[in-house]
Amino acid sequence: MRVMVVGSGGREHAIIKKLKESAEITELYALPGNAGIAKDAQCVGVAADDIPGMVDFAVKNKIGFAVVAPDDPLVMGMVDALEAIGVPCFGPEKKAAEIEGSKVFSKGLMKKYGIPTADYEVFDDPSKAFEYIKGKNTYPTVIKADGLAKGKGVIIAADEFEAREAIRSIMEDRKFGESGAHVVVEEFLTGPEVSVLAFTDGKTVKPMISSMDHKRARDNDEGLNTGGMGTIAPNPYYTPDIEKICMEKIFLPTVNAMNAEGRTFKGCLYFGLMLTPQGPKVIEYNCRFGDPEAQVTLPLLKSDLFTIMKAVRYGTLEETEVVNDRGAACCVIMASDGYPAEYKTGYPVIIDKDLDAEVFFAGVKEADGRLVTSGGRVLGVTVTAPTLREAIDTAYVEARKIRFENAYYRRDIGKRALEAKR
Repeated sequence: MRVMVVGSGGREHAIIKKLKESAEITELYALPGNAGIAKDAQCVGVAADDIPGMVDFAVKNKIGFAVVAPDDPLVMGMVDALEAIGVPCFGPEKKAAEIEGSKVFSKGLMKKYGIPTADYEVFDDPSKAFEYIKGKNTYPTVIKADGLAKGKGVIIAADEFEAREAIRSIMEDRKFGESGAHVVVEEFLTGPEVSVLAFTDGKTVKPMISSMDHKRARDNDEGLNTGGMGTIAPNPYYTPDIEKICMEKIFLPTVNAMNAEGRTFKGCLYFGLMLTPQGPKVIEYNCRFGDPEAQVTLPLLKSDLFTIMKAVRYGTLEETEVVNDRGAACCVIMASDGYPAEYKTGYPVIIDKDLDAEVFFAGVKEADGRLVTSGGRVLGVTVTAPTLREAIDTAYVEARKIRFENAYYRRDIGKRALEAKR
């Protein structure tokens, strides 16, 4: 079967490497992919949000199955367009992708169906939003742009000044474009954060192994919010008892709520959770694999990913195995120093021949026959091992075998997880 994967980042590279294990796939395409992904799939220069271009490619190349991985094309309705021409897809339709596409929608869904989440209010007027925050006078407070913002549309304001600046940048300056037409202002939750990526066909929910992301750019969770600087799996705070609570009070109720709203979700549903003193609560939903969470969860997936994806599409997930490895994984993201603000690119990426790790490429391109940096998050170095300590230690050993000018990575990925295991 000919399979196409839409996207060009580390998440897509992780998906492609896992799909390569399937004997059923004869040709694997990445659209647009990148120069690093090109070693594992045929890259085709169609932009990830070019729906007509994707449809045209699928028709001309007799594509038998498509995986739409990034948030933008899912929210735009790429799955709908491909399904309309007879190409089965892994990924939610446009009306279901709204669960990530609009925080106003997702928060309303949780309130309506009693799914535990932070208290919140929605505003379309910046002055009223600030008046509400000032009246509450409770800090930190969380301010979220309604729409997609490349994982950076959430600002945690420590005081009145930061809250005013957040409202101004999101709603008045439109830092995140039209995503800032509305904002959600919600209470700041405390507790360990957990990411759970779950396969669902709209009836059955089968989670992958839990993980812990590290969003801040600098060590000790300092610096600007990023798309993710590294992750580990499993998350030690996510115990079997908590997993049971989440399945009963969050996972299944969310899928059932989407069905009740006529928005049946099929694909990978990402649950961003906070384990508060009052129990697990939803911070956010994503309508796709997380990045970099996919870079630790997929290497620990023992079952055939393509078999699972087909089961999700055709509604047979209940009788399909989703088996996760009992080991652990750590992914260290190597970025261009300055990310997520200003940074320079175009530097050659040098990899030692004795590297013994999975490398998932994101911000790279080819120039003069060499692999060079082209983005903020350049690549992820992932190691799997029997224990979390071993995975973390080895990931850092292997990361030192990759070099490029202005390379930066956090030195404390997994530190909190190891402390929790003591």
